[in-house]
Amino acid sequence: MTAFRTLDQADVKDKRVLVRLDLNVPTENGKVTDVTRIERAAPTITELADKGAKVILLSHFGRPKEGPEPKFSLEPVAKAVSEVIGRPVAFASDCVGEVAEAAVAKLAPGDILCLENTRFYKDEEKNTPAFVDKLAALGDVWVNDAFSAAHRAHASTEGLGHKLPAYAGRSMQAELEALGKALEQPKRPVAAVVGGAKISGKLDLLGNLLDKVDVLIIGGGMANTFLAAAGKPVGKSLCETDLIPTAQEIVDKANRAGKQILLPVDAVVAEKFEANAPSKVVGVDEVGPTEMILDVGPRSIEHVVSELERLKTLLWNGPFGAFEIAPFDTGTVEIAEAAAELSAAGKLVTVAGGGDTVAALNHAGAADRFTYISTAGGAFLEWLEGKALPGVEILKVK
Repeated sequence: MTAFRTLDQADVKDKRVLVRLDLNVPTENGKVTDVTRIERAAPTITELADKGAKVILLSHFGRPKEGPEPKFSLEPVAKAVSEVIGRPVAFASDCVGEVAEAAVAKLAPGDILCLENTRFYKDEEKNTPAFVDKLAALGDVWVNDAFSAAHRAHASTEGLGHKLPAYAGRSMQAELEALGKALEQPKRPVAAVVGGAKISGKLDLLGNLLDKVDVLIIGGGMANTFLAAAGKPVGKSLCETDLIPTAQEIVDKANRAGKQILLPVDAVVAEKFEANAPSKVVGVDEVGPTEMILDVGPRSIEHVVSELERLKTLLWNGPFGAFEIAPFDTGTVEIAEAAAELSAAGKLVTVAGGGDTVAALNHAGAADRFTYISTAGGAFLEWLEGKALPGVEILKVK
């Protein structure tokens, strides 16, 4: 894996350190309702403060349309950061200009300041040189700890790296190391679970993974399109009929490369997609014309679990079925539990990410036993697709 600069190489004592975080956290009535992202950022913030840096936090929050909007202010988030790290966090009502400059000038070594939402300026997303210069004027060093925003070349996520010495924060470092282990230098055999509703959003992902993994395990609604390509009946199931030829091409490519694609051999079907709807297990050759495939069946679960037992590395993106509604969560829960057990026993490196995936693994009670769970949605997917992420490229040792 290409080397990147981390806090181990950074001299931060008495320096003004601009730290790009992802503080785009869920809130309700002005209160933060989930502090997961703040908890992930905490080690970087406290390490910098303990080393005598003047710590200046930058982040976007929401999608303000026309300049500053009170509902998108980072002020309540700054209070939540203070509560999580157990230290005072000052707040400035702007991220550039006189207000920000005055707040930064007051900082003593070890102090922490949160600047206002960078997206209150359209120049943030445009990455305009003049705006980058205004941000850069507030700091001596730039630390990027926002992997979840690293796929965007914005002023605070990439532009600052051209103006100031640039380093990866501890959360960014953990993410890059985990993904490197899983995709760039994996212990083999390596497999990827790719699930979710549609193939259309994951064509680049499937193409890149096929080159990197030994086994591709297909689940969720997208498996139906592959089953249809194999001539299986899918009834009223979610199926992208226009992509059946594409699914067949992926299977052909896998066969030519000596790679294995694992598809369901049985399924849980129902005539209605609702909680506790009457359902039954059928072979994939026996799906009726009015039935919908809503989960993998017990033989498919057994098949995947036995495959996991011979693997060394597993990447996971997407659920096996409609896990939000019982009883269609069984496949996801049982396979997640098996992967978590193997991971906890040190037999399997498990790396998972994507919004639905994190929700599914939390639902299964398995997330805390996976080797690494990425909370980055788009950035995680783009990384798996083999795309260069601007916010990561700028940290690489040239």
